[in-house]
Amino acid sequence: MVEFAGHLPGLAAAEVEWRMLDFAAWGESVQVSVPVLSEAQALALAARVRENARSYLKTLSVAQIVVTIDKAVARLLDRDDPLRQKLEAILPIVTGYDRETVRLGLSGYLRTFRAPQLQRFLTEDFANPGMLDAFQPAIKGGFTRAYGPELLLHIWAGNVPGLPLWSMISGLLVKAGTIGKVASGEPLLAGWFAQILAEIDPKLGECLAIVWWKGGDEASERIWLGEADTIVAYGGNDALAAIRNRVPITARFLPHGHKIGFGLVSGAVLDTRNAGPLARLVAHDVMRYEQQGCYSPQMLFVERGGKVSPREFAALVSGELASFARTHPRRALSVAEAAGVAAWRSAEEMRAFDETGRAVLGDAGDPWSVVCVEAAEGLAPSGLNRTLKIVAVDSLDAVVPLVASHRAFLQSVAVAAAPEELFRVAALLGEAGVTRICACGRMTAPEAGWHNDGRFNLLDLVTITEIEQSAELAAEGFAPYVD
Repeated sequence: MVEFAGHLPGLAAAEVEWRMLDFAAWGESVQVSVPVLSEAQALALAARVRENARSYLKTLSVAQIVVTIDKAVARLLDRDDPLRQKLEAILPIVTGYDRETVRLGLSGYLRTFRAPQLQRFLTEDFANPGMLDAFQPAIKGGFTRAYGPELLLHIWAGNVPGLPLWSMISGLLVKAGTIGKVASGEPLLAGWFAQILAEIDPKLGECLAIVWWKGGDEASERIWLGEADTIVAYGGNDALAAIRNRVPITARFLPHGHKIGFGLVSGAVLDTRNAGPLARLVAHDVMRYEQQGCYSPQMLFVERGGKVSPREFAALVSGELASFARTHPRRALSVAEAAGVAAWRSAEEMRAFDETGRAVLGDAGDPWSVVCVEAAEGLAPSGLNRTLKIVAVDSLDAVVPLVASHRAFLQSVAVAAAPEELFRVAALLGEAGVTRICACGRMTAPEAGWHNDGRFNLLDLVTITEIEQSAELAAEGFAPYVD
């Protein structure tokens, strides 16, 4: 089976060189052809997308763009649609995630981009989204209007299926000509989504392109970086630092790098009624996408004093991970990933041998590992791929000093606590650098309008043009109706 990745308006397939990527999982295989563009083709494509966006996309109202995106998302949510069926069949092979994880993940994620949710994206960032269409009155006087980039470049990671849609749709909402670079780990969904948009509105399809180049190919990267006004990039911090060094000083660079997520559980909620369901929610956050997302939990701090102890809660989480291993099997790990998990578990087992109050749950052959620690311990990465450390603490306030030194890497935290405690702890976490607080079970499913890394999805992409009140008043003096 061979599938083609990308979306290249104005370029025929026969004009393009293609490279084959091989994928295999769950006893099946697929080959994906990705486009390799020459410098001349890349420059021509960038110019085409920029001009088409200027002549068409920027003339549309935001409401019209929302309608088109909503129609495209509706197709992908329809399980009878041939493309949705293809996604469900092929993405498990490409990503290695089990079919149910992909199916449920797609539906949950795509609902984020229906019309009502897109309206939330807009109103989260703009008090008056009409400023993307025309000058609007400013509270201080005068008028303001927001303009998206002429050419917005996205450099995507392939660790979580569907990740490209978030920034791609954000770019379309601000009317930016869009170039998206897909990752070798998941090169298909972004191009297929672009093709659906092109079927619904062919002119809109001419305003975006989906391309590929091999990671580390500095020559290809420099071509695209030199053409873009704004660059949104996802990936490891070292890779992002290298990109930043190649971004022209005149371009805006918006990186999204490594983060580490964790959770807090109040002792007050740990009774026999809540503990079991809560453990399942925690395990779901750990299982979903194998902790590959920046928002996935790697540690859990559990307060003592509840009717269910931290050690007992760790056992419940372990049981739920064992259950998920049967219903949602862990994807096959690469040699490096397997070695990382083994090294993490081995180190924890050695510490458990020397220290009291530390226990490693599960067998070495299990596709998950939970470590329970009775002594306070600072935030640290897990081995990923369903590995979790649960640390007992005397109070949730005591967690803040344990995580504060990692401020630059903090983002998502799940909190299980009553309302008064939730808001008190949230204030402390916010001061420590946390930018998102959610419920257990929702760590890998941010809400529509979520401010990724504490920033704006749309507002960071635009520039604001102001007509100051002085210009407005002066213009009155030149009006033909002035006596």
